[in-house]
Amino acid sequence: MQKRHKKAPVRYKKPMTWQEKIKRTMKQLKSESVLYLMLLPTLIFFVVFRLWPIIGMRLAFYKYSARKEWVFVGLEYFEMIFKTSAFTDILKNTLIISFMKFVMLFPFFVLFAILLNELKSNGFRKYVQMVSYLPHFLSWVVIAGIWIAALNPSTGAVNQIMNFFNLPSVDFMTDKTKIRWVLMISEAWRSIGWDSIFYFTAILNIPKSLYEAAEIDGAGRLGTIRYIILPALVTPMVTMFILNLGFFLNAGFDQVFNFSNNAVLSSVDILDTYIYRVGIQSAQYSLSTAVSLLKGVVGIFLVFITHLVSKKITGKGVW
Repeated sequence: MQKRHKKAPVRYKKPMTWQEKIKRTMKQLKSESVLYLMLLPTLIFFVVFRLWPIIGMRLAFYKYSARKEWVFVGLEYFEMIFKTSAFTDILKNTLIISFMKFVMLFPFFVLFAILLNELKSNGFRKYVQMVSYLPHFLSWVVIAGIWIAALNPSTGAVNQIMNFFNLPSVDFMTDKTKIRWVLMISEAWRSIGWDSIFYFTAILNIPKSLYEAAEIDGAGRLGTIRYIILPALVTPMVTMFILNLGFFLNAGFDQVFNFSNNAVLSSVDILDTYIYRVGIQSAQYSLSTAVSLLKGVVGIFLVFITHLVSKKITGKGVW
């Protein structure tokens, strides 16, 4: 007969004290000090430019004075914002430009990733990726210079092509009805390669067995895209869309500032440029802080609502 082995008694593990936890943390920091030193510049940047400004947001509820003590005024500046006659037009411009850049352009990033995947030549695919990525690393000052030169009504390449087909020249940069489309298309030119990386990576992670199963079932390329690729892109698409909504009121200060002029200011004046004029040029720091705080609150609200809707419809969200 086999002998029965007695089970070893379960030993009670004493919970660590806070002193022991501190010692363990310090030991870990010491053993991985090089990695934390490499992370230090990022942490400093995050604290100085992300966390510290949150403390400064209290300025929205105070009357700023460089020499005297700040005076608490409550919601006075928020009331001033909504009573300003130009604020409605500025908010309208922000919503329209953000909708064009974040919603209307969104499907094109996914489509570009799918088209990259359909390219058979790896060499040509890498070339297309490199060319499409490069504009992302250019500043808006450089990009604005390129586009203003290309859209020049007399010497620009676009108008010269239009004249070749007997079409009249158009001054895109001073036309209020066209300047928003210039912003949208220039944003697409700059971002389509970079923003499609997330989706292209998701496509590359699709198991080959799914493609083989689709081929056995007789699915063509369109069928494979519809039943294999697009379902795999649902999660990254939902995640990116929710995150983008958090920046919906950030219509792009750098771009608008470099593309705008007095002729089209009424069509492209957004919250960010308004904050710049009020806060930097007019030194109304409390009012500009109130507008920034309002933007942040709306962004958080949009992310939270979109997350709940996504969880209910698809079962997936940001958290």
